[in-house]
Amino acid sequence: MQQRYVGRSGLSVSRLGLGTMTWGRDTDADEASAQLRAFMDAGGTLVDTADVYTGGDAERVLGRMLRDSFPRSELVISTKAVVTPAARRPRDASRRHLIAAVDDSLNRLGLDYVDLWQLHTYDDEVPLEETLAALDAIVSSGRAVYAGVCDYTGWQLAAAGVTQRAIPGRIPITSAQVEYSLLAREPERELLPAAQHVGAGVLAWSPLGRGVLTGKYRTGIPADSRAATPHFAEFVRPYLDERSRRVVESVVTAADGLGVSPMAVALSWVRDQPGVTSAIVGARTHAQLAGALPAEDVVLPREIREALDDVSSID
Repeated sequence: MQQRYVGRSGLSVSRLGLGTMTWGRDTDADEASAQLRAFMDAGGTLVDTADVYTGGDAERVLGRMLRDSFPRSELVISTKAVVTPAARRPRDASRRHLIAAVDDSLNRLGLDYVDLWQLHTYDDEVPLEETLAALDAIVSSGRAVYAGVCDYTGWQLAAAGVTQRAIPGRIPITSAQVEYSLLAREPERELLPAAQHVGAGVLAWSPLGRGVLTGKYRTGIPADSRAATPHFAEFVRPYLDERSRRVVESVVTAADGLGVSPMAVALSWVRDQPGVTSAIVGARTHAQLAGALPAEDVVLPREIREALDDVSSID
């Protein structure tokens, strides 16, 4: 699998990443281990998790695998903090919380440090300067090697990135993770240009449009799909509309013409968009991940990319 540098940093990661949002709940430890083995065998290096994924169990499952079965040195481990669903308010980017959160993540992972530590969302109740100073302290202390943000708007990323680079010795913002797919192209308006301006690499989460771009929902909601589960139904529902249907049909047509899967077409499109470093695939099962990995060898012809651009345009 090809490796790419994350923005203007020296950190390189696989251009397909492995997401862990379902690990510890919908994906048990055996399935997670099979996923990680297949991912590494394909040359994948970037594994993305967060402190709130399945209440911390995603980090625990990953930590046990790193301790017992997988070489940590061959992986780029990324995690996040700020989201606080059980606390008084839904997010907390204060220095107090962030320092405690990274230590808790390291304990669950059984690691001394993570390669990339990200602010999971923007917190407008905490001064940005305090949040960024905490980010700098976490990297300077050796708890993380690089720092990034997740689900920031364009202006929020620009403010954070410019502030960090303006202060000598501050750790720059290396990455910007955002939902980006043929069904979610809003990042092209501001986030992608902002990332280019501050030198951050874009990590695209849900590049398969929350699973809809695989084509599995063309004739209804399969019983074993995310849309059929109580905790993911509302997450998928926004992409079960008429616009999405048109995009999915175009993806399926392109896949049929190329002799590949719709999944490969959708992943190839977002993976090769300007500014994107890696597309993070959050598979629930080993079989689903195995279906995504062949996308590494798919390059969309210009005519197909342009047709998909047109049908998914948000202008």
